[in-house]
Amino acid sequence: MKISNKIAALATGITVAISASAAFAGEALDRVMEDNVLKVATSASWAPQSFLNENNEMDGFDVDIAREIAKRLGVEIEFVTPAWDIITAGNWNGRWDLSVGSMTPTTARTEVLAFPAVYYYTPAAIAVHKDSSATQPSDLDGKTVGTCTGCTFELYLQHDLTIDAEGVPAFNYEVTPGEVKTYQGPQPIFDDLRLGNGTRLDGLLESLPAILGAIENGYPLKVIGKPVFYEPLALAIDRGDQEFNDKLAAIVADMREDGTLTTLSEKWYGIDLTVTE
Repeated sequence: MKISNKIAALATGITVAISASAAFAGEALDRVMEDNVLKVATSASWAPQSFLNENNEMDGFDVDIAREIAKRLGVEIEFVTPAWDIITAGNWNGRWDLSVGSMTPTTARTEVLAFPAVYYYTPAAIAVHKDSSATQPSDLDGKTVGTCTGCTFELYLQHDLTIDAEGVPAFNYEVTPGEVKTYQGPQPIFDDLRLGNGTRLDGLLESLPAILGAIENGYPLKVIGKPVFYEPLALAIDRGDQEFNDKLAAIVADMREDGTLTTLSEKWYGIDLTVTE
């Protein structure tokens, strides 16, 4: 969910205009169909979106979304797990075909990637150690708050976040940290906060599903207040193949229409994150 300053104005299921000048221009869909394999880039350590389960197999919400897309394309699926900054840099040169990694469509990213469709929205929430007396985000004003490096959450804590995607509720800055401590991924944030209230962190800002997953796994955390904003998350592909872009957009639209997106969201999160409320 890492971003630059602005999120592209992007409606659910609406395609982004893309250039045909990139490497493998116009060839992505042909390559997938000829090879009979959809290569999907995602994370192997970001439960419940994508992770290795006890059988050492890829699992999670994003993984199920990717598998359903491959099924509807009529091809096999192969997962790869490159670093996030490599995925978001674009110019994949055919190393993989599609990113299903809960990526926020941003203005900067549209320079190197195309976003065929938003497939869900995730609420961003504040959590503290269970021993904390904080009951609302503003109780962390002047405190040390952990979050991911270069992501929407960091921009929110810096009061420098703009979200203009269609259907996303407006938001206010409800906390002004004294220090924003950043990490590569959510796991080390949870690990630092579990050490105790104020030991390394006074609180954290992460996706609500990730926080609830950590709590379910025994982390001594609690969510305070309501979600501070909702983040649109989209499929991403390398620029250059409008046919592939449109095909993926149509598949996601069908998955939304027939209830598949809702079913998978409720399976992994217990709620329907394909809409905002």
